[in-house]
Amino acid sequence: MTMLYRLDAPARDVARTFGADEREGPWAGGHVAPGGFAPVITAGREFIAGPRPDVKAPRRMVPRLWGVPPPPSAMEARPVLSVRNVDSPFWIGNLRNAEFRCLVPATAFMEWGKGTDRDGKRVRHWFACADQPVFALAGVWKDSEVPSFALLTCEPNAALRAVGRDAMPVILPADRAAQDVWLRGGWDRAEGLLVPYPSSLMLERETS
Repeated sequence: MTMLYRLDAPARDVARTFGADEREGPWAGGHVAPGGFAPVITAGREFIAGPRPDVKAPRRMVPRLWGVPPPPSAMEARPVLSVRNVDSPFWIGNLRNAEFRCLVPATAFMEWGKGTDRDGKRVRHWFACADQPVFALAGVWKDSEVPSFALLTCEPNAALRAVGRDAMPVILPADRAAQDVWLRGGWDRAEGLLVPYPSSLMLERETS
């Protein structure tokens, strides 16, 4: 499970990359850890109930907390960082309603590797996209106690399997149309984006 990612770009550049309106909360760049706020791109209407008007809503960049409060039935109180079962009753309603899907901008993400280093510390692998300096991870948001989001996961590609992972975050194509499918499309189309990103388009930036 991804436990850390980076967004090394200021808010203005992120908004420009994804054609979004930079609304609130400056972002100067840096690490994003569980429980921290980070910008996400949405085309929904947060805090507004009722049917969506037949108008294409603009993309907006807003701050949200990484980690959704767990359901009351959960045995653990830790926030939910990722979605592995898209058919879970906890997620099914939000995922099938496009307004709750979002793009999570990133420049790299960290995955734990197999084994430990010479100092006995777990090995960390940082991955980036060769074709996208700033890329979008597929996300979904909820509004319960806090405005939060989680990342979608999928089967790992060869690069992630090589470091011992059994899942990876969903990286969306650079194509603006594909991103619009995630933000606005029906679930029958959006679910088709939950596939491993090609290993040939990924870079391992750092191992520590």
